[in-house]
Amino acid sequence: MTDNKIIDPKNPPQRFLTTKEAAFIVGICKRTLEKHRTYGTGPKYRKVGGRILYDIDDLRAWTEIGARVSTTDPIDDFIRPAKRHAALAPRYAGKN
Repeated sequence: MTDNKIIDPKNPPQRFLTTKEAAFIVGICKRTLEKHRTYGTGPKYRKVGGRILYDIDDLRAWTEIGARVSTTDPIDDFIRPAKRHAALAPRYAGKN
């Protein structure tokens, strides 16, 4: 397994990332990313042989949802908190 200390967040490896590596790149806790996956509010992921893997491009696309220039920018789309949301469709997970 890759040690997080050798991953440069500004130049991540061109391969699929584990949950731990993906969380480090995005700057959130591993458990928070797991919760986003569970509640359907996180980035797209792949399940390969029982392992959860993330593509760096999907992580970037997911974080771009929350990009703002100013606090007064209109909020048309945003990253939902990692918790259950009653009767709401996932904001990003599964979209092409």
